[in-house]
Amino acid sequence: MTENVSIHQESTAITEDVPLKSPSALDEFFKISQRGSNFRQEVIAGLTTFLAMVYSVIVVPSMLGAAGFNQGSVFIATCLIAAFGSLLMGLWANLPMAIGCAISLTAFTAFSLVLGQGVSIPVALGAVFLTGVLFTAITVTGVRQWILTNLPFGIAHGTGIGIGLFLLLIAANGVGLVIKNPHAGLPVSLGEFTSLPVIMSVIGLAAIVGLEKLRVPGGILLVIIAISVFGLVVDPAVTYQGFFAMPSFGGEGESLLGTMDVMGALSPLVLPSVLALVMTAIFDATGTIRAVAGQANLLDKDGNIINGGKALTTDSVSSIFSGIVGGAPAAVYIESAAGTAAGGKTGLTAVVVGGLFLLLLFLAPLSYLVPAYATAPALMYVGLLMLSNVNKLNFEDSVDALAGLVCAVFIVLTGNIVTGIMLGFSSLVIGRVCSGEWKRLNMGTVLITIALVVFYAGGWAI
Repeated sequence: MTENVSIHQESTAITEDVPLKSPSALDEFFKISQRGSNFRQEVIAGLTTFLAMVYSVIVVPSMLGAAGFNQGSVFIATCLIAAFGSLLMGLWANLPMAIGCAISLTAFTAFSLVLGQGVSIPVALGAVFLTGVLFTAITVTGVRQWILTNLPFGIAHGTGIGIGLFLLLIAANGVGLVIKNPHAGLPVSLGEFTSLPVIMSVIGLAAIVGLEKLRVPGGILLVIIAISVFGLVVDPAVTYQGFFAMPSFGGEGESLLGTMDVMGALSPLVLPSVLALVMTAIFDATGTIRAVAGQANLLDKDGNIINGGKALTTDSVSSIFSGIVGGAPAAVYIESAAGTAAGGKTGLTAVVVGGLFLLLLFLAPLSYLVPAYATAPALMYVGLLMLSNVNKLNFEDSVDALAGLVCAVFIVLTGNIVTGIMLGFSSLVIGRVCSGEWKRLNMGTVLITIALVVFYAGGWAI
């Protein structure tokens, strides 16, 4: 693919005086020392990201299993998709971003397409494949990079802030620290503070803050491992279920590999859902990539993502692969920010993640040894770090800055990244017009705003 000229290629401008501790061939290929990292740091970052997102191999098969998918087959597909996407991201784009089955798009595939609309599993997989094809076409033709280029400064940083808040809420809710309010009033409330998951999550978060302050190498990973070991000792829910298991796509008639029905997905019943998946993926995944790149300081002086075109293409191509192997649409995981917080700066981080997911195909029982409350502190810490994007907002341009905050706040209030981006764009355009600054608007921003508003007004939003 010929990348858009606005996409920054490798530059020596981001070097730091870090001792070279990496094997020379790896260092040269991944530009490890050039980006101010070292081999050990990249491996630790990869392990941290893997542990932060390994829950997907349990959640994704469970969600699709509820819709009738063979869970064993989906487990293998989930591992293969994460391995394929992450390895491609690391070896081709050289960025520390991991890819996996997107949880929101998995839920849409299972509960809206299959259970809601009664679409067969092969047709649903055909829809996933078509989503990847259209997503890739939009990326390769430069439309997606054009969207990224026309992302206003405030909304770009507001997306990072909002995703940070969203990550905090997801992690806190996952361990019961923040729960749905059972009474009238505010929608959320404090959970059972004395429960083991809540106590360990709070202690783990505090420990990570302290270790990172002391710059202890691999501090986040150490906390995850320590809490997992503690859980194995004291928590009956954390049990050793074995070490090795041969992967199996399921028996005859149960394997999902190559069963997609693309022609069925082109039917008038299914095609609107495919377009909804594509539209959601464009803004959701693009916003996530921008946020993770910003967190890792992998932006050039103009705010463009280093090797951004390759990153965008990698996650869209991964959805094509998803349809083939029998999984859900793929995307860059925001949990990648846990790895960048641990020091990941190159594609070696993503390669470690991909390799571990391949290994997990044979070590599936070990995935149950890392409870949610072991990874929640890492995700909450990353969410807190991402709130520092507030400092990057230019409040001298109040319309742009406040539009960014509207984006951030409504990402978490609605639980949807695209919704926050839509409201941010709308606030910016209307704010510019009402303040007499309409000349500061460019056509790209206006067109994106119109497209997003029409998408929501038409009831196609996921």
